[in-house]
Amino acid sequence: MSRTIAPSGSQARLILIGTALLLTLGMGIRQSFGLFLTPVTHDLAVTAADFTLALAVQNIVWGLSQALVGAIADRFGLRITMMAGAAIYVVGLGTMAAAQGAFALIIAGGLIGVALSCTATSLAMTACVRAVSEERRSITLGLVSAAGSLGTLVVPLATQALLVHEPWQIAVLFFVLMAVAMLPAAYWAGGADRILEHSTATTSMREVLGQAMRNRPFLVMSGAYFVCGLNLIFLTTHLPTYLAICGQDPMLSAGALAVIGGASSIGSLLTGWLGGRYPKHILLGLLYILRSVLFAVYFILPPTPTSTLLFAAGMGMLWWPGLAPLIGGLVAEIFGTRYMATLLGLSFVVHQLGSSLGAWGGGLIFDLSGSYDHAWQIGTLVGFAAGVVQILAGGPTRRHDRMTVLAESDNADAATTILPQGYSKPAPA
Repeated sequence: MSRTIAPSGSQARLILIGTALLLTLGMGIRQSFGLFLTPVTHDLAVTAADFTLALAVQNIVWGLSQALVGAIADRFGLRITMMAGAAIYVVGLGTMAAAQGAFALIIAGGLIGVALSCTATSLAMTACVRAVSEERRSITLGLVSAAGSLGTLVVPLATQALLVHEPWQIAVLFFVLMAVAMLPAAYWAGGADRILEHSTATTSMREVLGQAMRNRPFLVMSGAYFVCGLNLIFLTTHLPTYLAICGQDPMLSAGALAVIGGASSIGSLLTGWLGGRYPKHILLGLLYILRSVLFAVYFILPPTPTSTLLFAAGMGMLWWPGLAPLIGGLVAEIFGTRYMATLLGLSFVVHQLGSSLGAWGGGLIFDLSGSYDHAWQIGTLVGFAAGVVQILAGGPTRRHDRMTVLAESDNADAATTILPQGYSKPAPA
C-alpha cells in the first residue's frame, strides 16, 4: 500500500511557482535558438548543417541524459539536480557566446542539453505532480505548462529585437542572465523532495523499468513522442530560414514563435481539462493528427504574414506544453509517482532522438536540395501515422500492461495490483 504526504498550501504554491519559472525561462531560451541560425552562420562562416548539428547534439544529449538525470533526481533529490542544471545552463550559454567555430557550438549544445535534462520537462512535471492530489493532477499540469509557455511568447520577441540592433553574442548574454534567474526557481521547485510517495511496496527501480519496457501503452506513447520531437524542433529551428527564403520580414519568424508560445498556454489549459475527462491516449493521437493537417495546409500554400501567424496559433494550441498533462498523467496513472522522473526520462530519450533528427535532418535536406519541401512532406506523413498508431494501439488492454507490485500489509504479505485508468480487473477464478 502507498500514501503521499500532502504539502501545505504555501509549500505547494512555491513548488508550482518554481516549476513554472523553470519552464518559462528554460523553454523560452530553447525556443529561440532557431533565430540565431542566420546571424551565427554568417558571422562564424559555418554552414546551416553545422549550426543545426549543434542543435541536434543539444537534443541528443538532452534525450540521452534525461533518464540518467531522472534516476539521479529520484535518488538524490530534485532540488540539487535542478540547481546543478541551472548552473550548467549558464556555462553552456557562456560557451556559445564565446564560440569561434562549429566545434565550440557543438560543445555548448552538449552542455545546454544536460542543463535542459535537469531543469525542464521530466523533472518539472515530476515536481508538479508531487505537489497536488491525484484529482487535481491533470488540470494543475495544464496550468503550470500554460504559465511556463509565457517564456516562449516573450523570449523570442526580445531575442529578435536584440538581434536586429546588436551582435548575436549580446542576445546570448541575455540568455545567460535568464539562466542565472533559474537558480532560485530550481530551489523552490525542489521543495517537492519532501513530498515523496511513501510505500511499503518492495518494487525496485530496476523492476519498474523492466515492466515499463514490456508495457505496450508506455512503448506506443514513447514511439509517438519521437515524431512529436521531430516535427516541433524542425519547425522552431528552420521556420526563420524558410520565411527569409520566401522574402518575409525577419520579425515575422520571431512573431510566429511568440504566437506559438502564447497559444500553447491556451492549449495547455485545454488539454489539462480534457485529460481529466477523456482517455489521454486518444487525445494524444488526435493532437498528432491535427498537427500533420496544419503542416500540410501551411507548407502547400505560399507563406504570407497572415497565414504564418494563423499557422503559428494553430500549432501553438497543439504544442509541447499541451502534451505535458497527457504524458505526465499517463505515466503517473500506470506507474505512480515514485520513479516518475526516471520513466519520463526514458520516454524523453525517444522524443529527443526525433528532435535531433528534425533539427539536423532539416538542415541536411536544405543543404542538399536548397528547399524544405521534402522535409515537411516527411514530417506530415510520419506525424499522421504516429497519431493513428497512438489511438489504435496506445490504450489499455484487458489483461496485459498492468503493473503488479508486491506489498506488505501490517499482518501478512499480499500482492497489490495497480491498474491504470481504463483497465479492467479480471474476475476471480
